[in-house]
Amino acid sequence: MARCRSYLRGLAICVTVLLLVSGVVMIGVGFSSIDGNTPVAELFDQLSSSDGLLVLQVFGPITVVLSVLGICAATLDLKPPLLVFSALIFVEFVALMIVASPLVQVQAQMDGAVEEVFLNVTPLHRMDLYIQTELNKLQTSDSCCGLRSFEDWDNRLPASCFCTPPTLPPSSNLPANFGNSSSDGSCVMVGGGLHPPNSHLQDKLWVHSKPCGPILKSYLSFPIKLRIGIISAFATITMAAMALCLALGLEEYWKKPPVEVTVDDFNRVKYQPKPSLT
Repeated sequence: MARCRSYLRGLAICVTVLLLVSGVVMIGVGFSSIDGNTPVAELFDQLSSSDGLLVLQVFGPITVVLSVLGICAATLDLKPPLLVFSALIFVEFVALMIVASPLVQVQAQMDGAVEEVFLNVTPLHRMDLYIQTELNKLQTSDSCCGLRSFEDWDNRLPASCFCTPPTLPPSSNLPANFGNSSSDGSCVMVGGGLHPPNSHLQDKLWVHSKPCGPILKSYLSFPIKLRIGIISAFATITMAAMALCLALGLEEYWKKPPVEVTVDDFNRVKYQPKPSLT
């Protein structure tokens, strides 16, 4: 029993230290500027939400303070502070779940809101020059074109949309369904008259078949997913720390004292505590 209690106390200390680390991570992420790193962020100002950052900024320091209390109580094996820590960390857990629940709704509504923004900004060649420049950078780095397709640029495809298809196999080896797409599907053939540089030199042009919209969606949803992941991990660690510290704090109620049974000369059974080995 003593060895089991020692393991339980050590596990409680480890989990509480892990809770302290999660509080430090919450502070670091909460005060970092993740949203500003989103490509073409000016298009999506109305979609940015600071609720997740505010949650981490508020609950991060609280978690650090409570974790220090829990570590001290578990290390010194102080029953009242262990119970106080368990009660406070439970209150923080409930408050965090209530405050952070809108983040899940924001994540669910993100795709529909982004699609609506995509409709409002096309055709892309009419957007501000800065936004076009940022889109061109994204198209060049990720080999994509347009938000939903290359048609978002109307008839003014930028140079970043053009791609060089892989070397085609001999005609006899072409698949039966080969048409206006490259062999790997990364490029698609479009007609001439689009106004790209040197378009008069060729009637057919190859452009990236992959749209940039899904890539932008992943960039936009990453901060929210990161905050939801941190909060979920914090919730798991919090429940484990609360259960372990609560078990240590209520040890005298669940721990059965060792007893020994003796029978006297009159066949009467007596129960008395066993003498301590120490």
